[in-house]
Amino acid sequence: MLKGLIGKKIGMTQIFDGDGRAVPVTLIEAGPCFVSQVKTVENDGYNAVQLAFDEVKPKRLSKAELGHLKTNKLPPVRTLREFRTNKLDGINAGDELDASVFEVGDFVDVIGTSKGKGFAGAMKRWGFGGGPMTHGQSDRQRSPGSSGSGTTPGRVFKGKKRPGRMGNVRVTSSHIRVAMVDSERNLIGVQGSVPGAKGGTVMIKAARKQ
Repeated sequence: MLKGLIGKKIGMTQIFDGDGRAVPVTLIEAGPCFVSQVKTVENDGYNAVQLAFDEVKPKRLSKAELGHLKTNKLPPVRTLREFRTNKLDGINAGDELDASVFEVGDFVDVIGTSKGKGFAGAMKRWGFGGGPMTHGQSDRQRSPGSSGSGTTPGRVFKGKKRPGRMGNVRVTSSHIRVAMVDSERNLIGVQGSVPGAKGGTVMIKAARKQ
């Protein structure tokens, strides 16, 4: 069975374990997901399973997207994601997956898009210390300081940590423990926080670092 799902982040809460300790968890509405395509080495050059999630009205999708889903008699869904896997036994296009693919105690990686913070300075974006607060300087407290040398090389290297747009990038939270599974309501509770805002789309897959 494929150990992977697409979900929607609901928010954070807490549950109590068997010893009465409060455990912070993030609730994710995981599934139902549909297998919209199975890719193989012979046909596509690699093994992967494409999952579809989040049903919408047909007018929200293009004709190409509707045609792709109609091939396997699937409803119109908004989100398609691929999961690489080496085990394709028992996985067929059109299958439906729910939260029951995971169990309490499993370790997973959760992939999402971090919250966008807009344009940010070097101190907020990278944690720089800023300039001195005294000795005559008046407007350099939050400045990043010098970004490069003069004549040689005479430019700023690519990748230098500078002010710019912060957040809104793909982030993976690795090796998170599954603390709760409610297959009837398709809810998964993972210990700790996961990237993104409430309502954001996330991918849940078996942890790579076992």
